[in-house]
Amino acid sequence: MCVITALTAQNTQGVSAVQAIDGDFVLAQLESISADIQIDAIKIGMLANAEVIRAVSSWLNTVDAPVVLDPVMVATSGDRLLEDESALDSLLDRACVITPNLLELASLLREAAATQWPQVLEQAQRLAAKHDVLVLAKGGHLAGDFCPDALVSSTGVLAEFSSPRHQTKNTHGTGCTLSSALATIYATDGDWIQALEKSKAYLVRAIGAADQLTVGSGHGPVNHFVDFFSEADPMQEWWQQIDGLRGSIDGLEFITQLSDGTLPSADFEYYLSQDAFYLQRYAQVLAEASVLAPDLEAQRFWASSASAILEGELQLHRSYLAEGTANPSAITLNYVNHLAASKQSYGELIAAILPCYWLYQDIGKRLAAANHDQHPFEKWLSTYASEEFDLATEQAINMVRMAWKQSDGALRERMRVAFVRSSEHELAFFDQARQNRVEFSTV
Repeated sequence: MCVITALTAQNTQGVSAVQAIDGDFVLAQLESISADIQIDAIKIGMLANAEVIRAVSSWLNTVDAPVVLDPVMVATSGDRLLEDESALDSLLDRACVITPNLLELASLLREAAATQWPQVLEQAQRLAAKHDVLVLAKGGHLAGDFCPDALVSSTGVLAEFSSPRHQTKNTHGTGCTLSSALATIYATDGDWIQALEKSKAYLVRAIGAADQLTVGSGHGPVNHFVDFFSEADPMQEWWQQIDGLRGSIDGLEFITQLSDGTLPSADFEYYLSQDAFYLQRYAQVLAEASVLAPDLEAQRFWASSASAILEGELQLHRSYLAEGTANPSAITLNYVNHLAASKQSYGELIAAILPCYWLYQDIGKRLAAANHDQHPFEKWLSTYASEEFDLATEQAINMVRMAWKQSDGALRERMRVAFVRSSEHELAFFDQARQNRVEFSTV
């Protein structure tokens, strides 16, 4: 249920006027709802003046429900939305969770806004201690490729979740959406950390689909209906299709011994020698994807990915290996020949490219849990379990998803087949030092 506390004149360019609702009428709305309807959680947003704040505060004394307070004082656009900031202080003590943006967090502490994530967390912890609440620290307005959010108590960070930044101007309503989702999910789950994890995942999807709405010429809204009207994500369908294959990779002796550090050095060096040959060809394929790419963003991504392999990953491989180039195995040649055969179209090629990103990221996360400074393969394990590789993988997935959306049915099927076949080649590639045979599907 919703109670209106203020009316705004606004569009995607900003807020031009605010009309507060009379405090007595706000209280009448609240009392009418609570007299008839069970309230499981409360989310408070914009309260335009002290009169409205007093009305809400007096009503809160009559109900028993968890409160999420989004102290809407300054909009993302910079528009001020609260006349008297000090009037809000008494309400903060009644909340369970406070969800300020960077400017609001600073305003509540009467100090300058943070510019670095550790400073945001430190401010959030002090605000939590001051009012004996949890504070949702939000890093979406900071610079960088990732958007961190953290649930902070008076003792420190309870949980932190980070996601790659979506390149879109349509982010209107992010704070309101996150706090509303947090209250709603907590009413069901009863766990603030789980509620934040699920709320953030929903918001990431809503921002990712925001450009579909094409509303206004400024900062348009996030897509709240993303989970209701979007077609099934083909990337997740492909990922589920290779679920059994992924389990087979996890169970390989090569992977288990790589994890616990018992892999014979000869097996590791053989794998690296084949991977070094493969990566040289893979970099060429990425460069060809850049040539075929239909837009500048995709061209830059695939070109920079090719450069990163030549200047980064291959250098790491060579640090392990002696001078000289090993002859490619039949398994390695089969894989690179498959990539070469996928160059009939841009979509088919990048679908064939994708498993090398996605499977390595997936495996790398689990291997990272076993990594430590004294691990014999520490440098190699660290390469595929980093924020940079996570971001590159997410970008590659999005590139393939976009190409799929722009393709007809026949090309979509060829893309799926190319993805599955590359995944099968990855399984064979990981296991080739053991020379176990991999059964290829007919996809």
